[in-house]
Amino acid sequence: MLAPLSWMKEYVDIDITPQELEKKLFSSGFEVEALEEVGKDITNVVVGLVETCEAIEGTHLHLCTVNCGEHGTFQICCGANNVQAGGKYPTALVGATVYATAKDHKTVEGVMKIGKGKLRGYESFGMLCSGVELGVSENMYPGAGYNGLLVLPEDAEIGADVKPILGLDDWMFDIAITANRPDCQSIFGIAREIAAVLEKEVKTPDLSYTESDAELAGFKVSVDCPDICPRYSAHYVTDVKIGESPAWMKRRLALVGIEAISNVVDITNYILKELGQPMHAFDCSTIEGNAINVRRAADGEKIVTLDEQELTLTRENMVICDGVKPVALAGVMGGLNSEIRETTNTVLFEAAKFARDNIRKTSRAVGKRSDSSARYEKGVDEYATVMAMKRALHLMEELGCGKVARTHVDVNTGNSVEPREMSVSIAKVNAVLGIEVPEADMVEVLEALQFEVELNDGVLTLAIPRYRDDVEGYQDIAEEVIREYGYDKVIPTFLDAAQVTNGGLNLQQKTEARLKNALCGVGAYECIHYSFFSPSDLDLLRLPEDAVERTAIRIMNPISEELSLMRTTLAASMINAVVRNQKKGNLEGRLFEIGNVFMPKSL
Repeated sequence: MLAPLSWMKEYVDIDITPQELEKKLFSSGFEVEALEEVGKDITNVVVGLVETCEAIEGTHLHLCTVNCGEHGTFQICCGANNVQAGGKYPTALVGATVYATAKDHKTVEGVMKIGKGKLRGYESFGMLCSGVELGVSENMYPGAGYNGLLVLPEDAEIGADVKPILGLDDWMFDIAITANRPDCQSIFGIAREIAAVLEKEVKTPDLSYTESDAELAGFKVSVDCPDICPRYSAHYVTDVKIGESPAWMKRRLALVGIEAISNVVDITNYILKELGQPMHAFDCSTIEGNAINVRRAADGEKIVTLDEQELTLTRENMVICDGVKPVALAGVMGGLNSEIRETTNTVLFEAAKFARDNIRKTSRAVGKRSDSSARYEKGVDEYATVMAMKRALHLMEELGCGKVARTHVDVNTGNSVEPREMSVSIAKVNAVLGIEVPEADMVEVLEALQFEVELNDGVLTLAIPRYRDDVEGYQDIAEEVIREYGYDKVIPTFLDAAQVTNGGLNLQQKTEARLKNALCGVGAYECIHYSFFSPSDLDLLRLPEDAVERTAIRIMNPISEELSLMRTTLAASMINAVVRNQKKGNLEGRLFEIGNVFMPKSL
């Protein structure tokens, strides 16, 4: 998961270096797979003031005198059509590094170092830069998409480093989130963990908003499949003004790989990354029947999604419908018939909890993945669902792009978003850890992780945050305690009943090793293939219809049809390996494979 440092700082006071934070995250169970400065390839680029600018006759070039403050004043030749005296532009000094661009001035072709040059006989000591040459897009900084120089603010300090101005001094964390922690698949979720490890307060995003008197009279929401949709929330917004999102929102979305579309759509994408809750916005003018119905699709029912693809559905899929038709494939993608348009003036926001296995199967069955489906597959808690709706309404009001109406419907199966209680014995927690963690330290750790704690006679009475669905017993509490208390404090000891035994290989393993050594000794290479293969592989082997190899076990949920059967012979995979090698020009060789085949118990 990508997490910009600047965005995380919105919710927690991070007063250590990015490198120190990486270590802190690792120590608390979150591996940072990559840590990079956003502008790592940009060096020695400063704010330059063009004091004079004269056209070089017969060329598209201009000869400029550029004041770079304490760095000096330089003569620079520039071919951009928007250069002018009095303007402030990013100036790459001699020795600086920027991105090299292709002839289209949009495609980056690596990093280049700026040196002294001569154009049309005029010496040039540096380069005035465009947004592309600095790796900045239009969404990251206004004006960066223009095919010319990037214009800097009038109040930019001459000679100052441009990185802080353009946000290139930010750091990107690529954090590996384990399957049991879907609550951390968001910027705010990671911020909660950072606050705990740094012993800081976490700042909750502003969820306030004001409802107007407007309402959608008679509007109803019904859920026909509560087993796969335990919560569905909808809220009506009026006086919607579709336009661009503010620069700060577009920049944050760009940093995590999302292109800005419009303010309403951007709010749903922003909340997906901020809180980990997928949301959708419907154009109310397209909603027929004044109703929303969540149900299983009918076999053969069709929907055209936002990417203009028509999908044929089954009862295994879930759809969001109005009073007449499907308007979204639940958890995967909205329908083209209800998308937000420039003419949209009323919106219905949706936030829901869907069963992760249903969304995973639907996404795979229709061959369509989205940011929403990827998130739902990992699990969404109802606390985030309620919080996200409030956040979306707050942002609509804050950005001035709509008025929150009083019409709000929340259909749920009765699950509370309040903390749930659990009692845990400190002795049991310590027994799992194998060390004695002081009671006070244990309480401090759990409170830092947003647990409410009461300690009486060696028993912890806990109020577990609703977003922590992974905490079920004392073993989970032990894990929470030790990852914050410190794995380095665990003392290696044998279990009470442990015995030291001699290792070694059994007869089968020794025989297999001798066989492999013998085959490798005559120049053969060992192959290791998947344990499943394709039905067509059996046909290629020209096996008779009654051959025992054709009684293969079919996988219930295969990755693809080519990998849908458990193998009954090693020959098919070996032959395919030979074919692949021949196609790549490897015409000679010796291969072998030792492995299991899988036959049904009753033949």
